[in-house]
Formats: sequence, structure tokens, C-alpha cells
Amino acid sequence: MASTPNATPTTDRHLPQLTELLEIQSISSDGRHATELRQAAEWLAELIGDATISEEHGNPLVDGRIPASRADAPTVLAYGHYDVQAPGPAELWRTPPFEPTVVDGRLYGRGVVDDKGNFFALLRSALDLAEEGELGVNVRVLCDGEEEVGGHSVIDYLPSIEEPIAAAIIFDAGMVDATRPAITTGLRGLVGFQVCLTTGDRGLHSGMSGGAVANAVHDLHRVLAAVIDRDDAFAEGIAPVAKEERASWATLPSGAEMLAEVGAAPRDPQAVAEAYERVWARPSLTVHSIGAGDPTLHKTSIVPEARASLSLRLAPGQDAGRMHAALEAALRAACPDHATLRLDPWPAGSPAYIDPSGPVLRAAFDAIERATGTRPLAIRSGGTIPIGAALVERGIPTVLSGFSVAEDSIHSPNESMELRRLEWAFASARELYRALPSVL
Repeated sequence: MASTPNATPTTDRHLPQLTELLEIQSISSDGRHATELRQAAEWLAELIGDATISEEHGNPLVDGRIPASRADAPTVLAYGHYDVQAPGPAELWRTPPFEPTVVDGRLYGRGVVDDKGNFFALLRSALDLAEEGELGVNVRVLCDGEEEVGGHSVIDYLPSIEEPIAAAIIFDAGMVDATRPAITTGLRGLVGFQVCLTTGDRGLHSGMSGGAVANAVHDLHRVLAAVIDRDDAFAEGIAPVAKEERASWATLPSGAEMLAEVGAAPRDPQAVAEAYERVWARPSLTVHSIGAGDPTLHKTSIVPEARASLSLRLAPGQDAGRMHAALEAALRAACPDHATLRLDPWPAGSPAYIDPSGPVLRAAFDAIERATGTRPLAIRSGGTIPIGAALVERGIPTVLSGFSVAEDSIHSPNESMELRRLEWAFASARELYRALPSVL
């Protein structure tokens, strides 16, 4: 690893240990790294000390406990995931993806932001406070090995935890920008299907049969047309947005800036003005892919089968089961009688809303402000974090934060994180652990 210019005290002290974790190629997305996934789980379990590894529900899940420095302390759950996405083409990386390297005050390496670096700060800070005799809460550590592939093993495991959990902390979210921290108060849920529509048992010549026989590609497009651009048809149960949240959103970059940052065109003329509302507080249906035949060939056939992948993001307040049923009903109603429609469901993820006025979140806003010098903004996420929703459904106040920004290239080549923001993660975790005993 290169030298560490611009490193800050805590980060500099713990960088060698974080580097060991980042070097483990714990890729869950390609199905070829079972050994490395187990290696990462064992590494974390050894660091925690009092920890077990469960593989009952899927990839190795680490369950550990860091005792408080006083008796009768409440228990706080600290969640993160050690699995990472595949690095992609090596030639696109500035430095080797599994050889963590500091360049110009930024640590490069797959997983440094999502989620090893953020989670390591949360874990290491608890261990440090315990060693110093200043940890005011018991910390129950859950570290997941299949978050990147939508696995539900940690959700299935949660009911086995009998210890009362007073609050939870997850560092797997982002900041407003590189200078403004945030706490996420809303998550969208997710339901979806792999779709297969068939109209026959073999391909046909379009000259001999065209105009007289059903076409699976045409029929699939009719089915999809019945649900796309009809987000309002899936609006049942949406929770209203509080005035305080809207006031916070008004201080964020404009919708035009948000879309420009990701290099995207607006969906319609109203999308710019409604960008945050649509991404954070409304459902949205997305067709991810369509497949039929081979479009690279000059082949005049009528194919008997067409496939698609689609999902519906759910707004806070919506019920995943009801919306799954509504989406399935809409797709089946649009399918012609002569076609067969097979729908293979995705694992459902519930949306979540976390009241920012509750005592745990108020303490969290204050703690992160002390650590960073800047008051965090209350924002939402358009994404889905199943563990977050599962904790909220159990009535557990959950602090969902993190120190990533768009320029960190999460899931892309050159994933990296400023050492300055990594230091904020350490400091914020320490302040959170110090603040929570007074409100639990």
C-alpha cells in the first residue's frame, strides 16, 4: 500500500487493518468466491472476538457481541455487509481493485465505500471504546455476506436474536455531497418479476406466417405498455411527506443538478421540478431488460418466446405484498388469451420511514454534527435496504447514515473514498455510541 498523505489520526492508525479486509476478494455477485466470502467472515469474527458464523440461510453471516463497559447497558445493533461487487475490467482501474492504495488523500479499492470502509469505522469505533472502558452500550454486530445480491439471510436470521435491541446503526448510505453529511429517513421498497411470454412452440417464417400468427415480441410489448408510465396506478398507501422534510429537501441541489450529475435526461417536463418527490416518496416502475431472438442477425422469423425483467419501487407507507399482487394482476390482465405469461417473482423488499423527530434520531443528528462540524440533513433514499425496513418493522429506531458520495464510483471501477470522510465515519460512530445511552 502507498504512503498515507492527508490521513487523519484515527484513519492512519487503523488503515493497515482496514487494508487487510479490503484485500479479501469477497465477491458475492458472480458465484465463484465462496472461499473468499468465508475468509472475510472469519476475519471479522476474529476481530470481534465474541462472534459466531451462521450459514443456515445463505452466505456466511457474522453475529458478534461487544460488551458495554458498564452493567445493565442497552443493546445497539450495528449492521454492515462484507460482500462486494465484482471489480469489472482491470484496465479501467487506476490501481488494482484488491490492492488498497492511497492516492492524493483518497483510498482506492473495491468495497472501500460499499460497505467495508463505512462498516469498519462503525465496528472499529465500538472496539476502541470498549478497550478504553468507555462503551456505554452493548453492540450486537451483524455482518452480511449477500447484501449485493439481494439475499435475505440476515432477514431470516433476525428472529433468532432474543436479546432486546434498543436501536440500530447502519453506515451504508450517503452524504448530500462531499461536505454535507446526511441521515436517511426513508427507503423505498421493491417488488419485481422475471417475465416470460410464449405464443407457440417454435419459430416461424414471417413471410409464410406473418399477419396470421401471434408474435411473442409484439404481445410482450403490449403487456409492458399496460404498466409503464402508469406509476399512479400503483400509488396505494403512500405516506405523506412532512413539511419539515420538504424544507430540508429545498436546501438540496436542484432537480436539474441531480439529473445532470448522473448524466440523465428528464423523463418528462415535470420531472426536474419533482425529482426528489419522485425518487424518494413515490413508486416507480422500471423495465430493466427485454430479450427475444437475436437482434444482430438479419433473420426474418417470428419468435415464440420473449422475456423481460421489471421492478416496482415502493414508496414509504406502501405494503409490499399488496403491491406485488397489484403488479401481477396488471400484467396478467394485459396478456392476450392466446399467450402464456410466466411471472417469476423477485424477493420482496418493504419500504421504510424513520421519524426524524424521535429521540434516537435527534441524538444522532447532534452526534454527527459534533463529529463533522456540520448539521446532517434529513434525506430519503430511492433505493432499498431490506435490513433497514425489517428493523423499522420491528419498532427499532434505526440510524441510517454513511459517508459516500457520487464521485466515489460505487459498483464501478476506481471505487474510492477520501480519507477525510473516512475519518468522519470513525468520529461519527464514536459520538453515536456515546450519545445513545442517554436516550435509550
